[in-house]
Amino acid sequence: MNKIVIATNNEKKLKEISTILEDLNIQAIPQSHFKIGESEEPFDTFIENALIKARYASIKTGLPAIADDSGLCVDTLKGKPGIYSARFSGSPRSDENNNLKLLDLLKDKYNRKAHYYCAIVFIKSSDDPQPVIAEGIWQGEILKTPRGRNGFGYDPLFLDYKTDLSAAELSPKLKNKISHRGQALQKIKQKLKMIYGQ
Repeated sequence: MNKIVIATNNEKKLKEISTILEDLNIQAIPQSHFKIGESEEPFDTFIENALIKARYASIKTGLPAIADDSGLCVDTLKGKPGIYSARFSGSPRSDENNNLKLLDLLKDKYNRKAHYYCAIVFIKSSDDPQPVIAEGIWQGEILKTPRGRNGFGYDPLFLDYKTDLSAAELSPKLKNKISHRGQALQKIKQKLKMIYGQ
């Protein structure tokens, strides 16, 4: 079985990735298994940050790597929190504080349109000159009050247009099918099938 390191220490994100890839002939190993800390995210784009995370995990383990960088982009906030989604309210990181800050910034705003964006990168080795890159976008808007108990991050505030449910009200199975990360992972999955002959 082919081993691939998943470059995240976020348990909920790891579960989403592992679930979608579970029927492939690969063993998805979290980077925490190797006691690898978080890599730096010095860039201004999701794709560049995903790539540096994948290269970091691959350098540390000698394995192929998958990394994602994703976040919430709110139209009226000119795309913020964007790449700073996980650390929007500062340190220590907290989903609750991030959500409270977002609601405060939008309290007088009529336009609440937003989208989740995800860039996922797969590399065969740390110096792979042809990384596989996939993107996913999930359109919606920001609710005025949280709804639902599933998911993580901004999910209780993110209203999916197609279902009229918050991301936190969706079942994990449905979320994995329609979310930004789910979309990007399905594209990566097709590439992995070609690479590993499935």
